[in-house]
Amino acid sequence: MIGIFDSGYGGLTILNHIRQHLPQYDYLYLGDNARAPYGTRSFDVIYEYTLQAVNYLHQQGCNLIILACNTASAKALRTIQQRDINPDELRVLGVIRPTVEVVPQRTRTKHIGVLATPGTVASESYVIELLKQDPTLTITQQACPMWVPLIESGEHLGDGANYFVEKYLTELLTRDPLIDTIILGCTHYPLLQPKIEAFLEKYEHTKLLIQNSKFKIISQGEIVARSLADYLHRHPDIAERALKNRHALEDNSKFIIHNSKFLTTESATKFSESASLFLSEPITARHIEL
Repeated sequence: MIGIFDSGYGGLTILNHIRQHLPQYDYLYLGDNARAPYGTRSFDVIYEYTLQAVNYLHQQGCNLIILACNTASAKALRTIQQRDINPDELRVLGVIRPTVEVVPQRTRTKHIGVLATPGTVASESYVIELLKQDPTLTITQQACPMWVPLIESGEHLGDGANYFVEKYLTELLTRDPLIDTIILGCTHYPLLQPKIEAFLEKYEHTKLLIQNSKFKIISQGEIVARSLADYLHRHPDIAERALKNRHALEDNSKFIIHNSKFLTTESATKFSESASLFLSEPITARHIEL
């Protein structure tokens, strides 16, 4: 069984792609909604919360866990990998590294924009990992503190969200008009992608890009899913362990959707309702305490 963890709902966009690519596994999703958002919290608090979630998922039978949260990946992943787990028993992976690995092949100007939460921006994890891929890249980060609240309140589809989409993108592109590749560095942000794309299509700075170049938006779901499939192919022992717990989820159909079970630290009813925004299907979640 594979565990998927996020501070809230955004990781559902990752889960959706992963289970399409790897339907042979069971998935246990945990959203720490009661303590979200993580984006403005300190390194120590995010590490503590993330470790609690990892330990819980491991206790439930997950021997592979994906931190489908950029903030947790940025602030907690490395410490957990190096200090808190036995890799012979548990593997914990993040979403930042597979995302940045595709960037050098997609940019023409080598000017990269990163849209993320304040916590991810402050960690500079994207800057560090991108420069490992290509030291000649120019990277500009933009914190988007209002995007997650808009999405989780269901306001991202309304006209009011347009203001904050235009605000953050304008600030980013004003600081570096040569950006041609933009990373959506939060798993919530794909829900705003239609508005982001619409703004970029009409943005005047497009004329300053290399001739015939268009903005490339890097969204994480498909990338992380393909990266995980490749990881399991290269590590057949881990794949076998994950398959050992196949059908380990409780035999209660109302809690299982497409081999997936959903847990939340907040109201199960509220989570079940909001999750439909991300999965486009009804689910029934269970409340847990960490």
